[in-house]
Formats: sequence, structure tokens, C-alpha cells
Amino acid sequence: MTKILIIEARFYGHIGDLLLSGAQDYLKSKNAEFDVVTLPGALEIPSALSFAAASGHYDGFVVLGCVIRGETAHYDVVVNESARGVYCVALAHDLAVGNGILTVESEDQAIVRADPAQKNKGKDAAEAALTLIEVRNTYA
Repeated sequence: MTKILIIEARFYGHIGDLLLSGAQDYLKSKNAEFDVVTLPGALEIPSALSFAAASGHYDGFVVLGCVIRGETAHYDVVVNESARGVYCVALAHDLAVGNGILTVESEDQAIVRADPAQKNKGKDAAEAALTLIEVRNTYA
């Protein structure tokens, strides 16, 4: 059975709930096992991904979170560095990672993207992880 680790940042808990629900529901529908690790924010995700990759316990990973533009350049740092970190770790360790870290201008945009009844980006990230596992297995 496929084993997935969902790494979620909970800076915006209500948005995190929606993303996590979409990812979990999709993984359950595909009979995938999963664990969840919860972090304070998106910048911590690459480190947690690296730690988990080293364990060898998971076939793939789903990263979830939300970064909403604020009044300072901090948004740009968090968006760029969390994405760069996730992909550096994924490429260095040949990981199947579905990225569901939302980068939005407003809370309203985030809710539309996270809500399982709307754009359901948590599900999309879980689907991407399972697809990448299949692709990796094709070339293994």
C-alpha cells in the first residue's frame, strides 16, 4: 500500500482545514495510507520534508499551506524560499511531492482554492503526489 506524509503549515488554520480535508479525502479514495505532520508556517516545510525523506518511510509527500500577501516583502521571501526549498529537497532525494502551498493575494482567494467544494487544491496536491509515484515507479 502507498504511504504518504502530508506536511501542513497551519498559519491560517481555517484554510489549512480545507486543504487537509481535500488531500485526506482524495488519499482515502485511492486507498493510500497517510500520516500528517503539522508545522507553524510554510518556511518550515522544506526542513520537515528533508527529515522525513531521510527516514525512508514514505512513498510520497503532500505539502500544504497558505501564504497571503501582506504589507511587507516578507510574503515574497516566504513564497520563494518555501517553494525553492521544497523543490531542492525533492530533486536531491528523488521525491514524489505534490505541492499544495497556496500563494494568494487575499483570504477570499485562498478559501476558493482550498475549499473541497470549489478548486480543491489539497486534492490536487495529493493527486500530483500519487501521479509522481507512478511515474517514478515506471522508471525505477
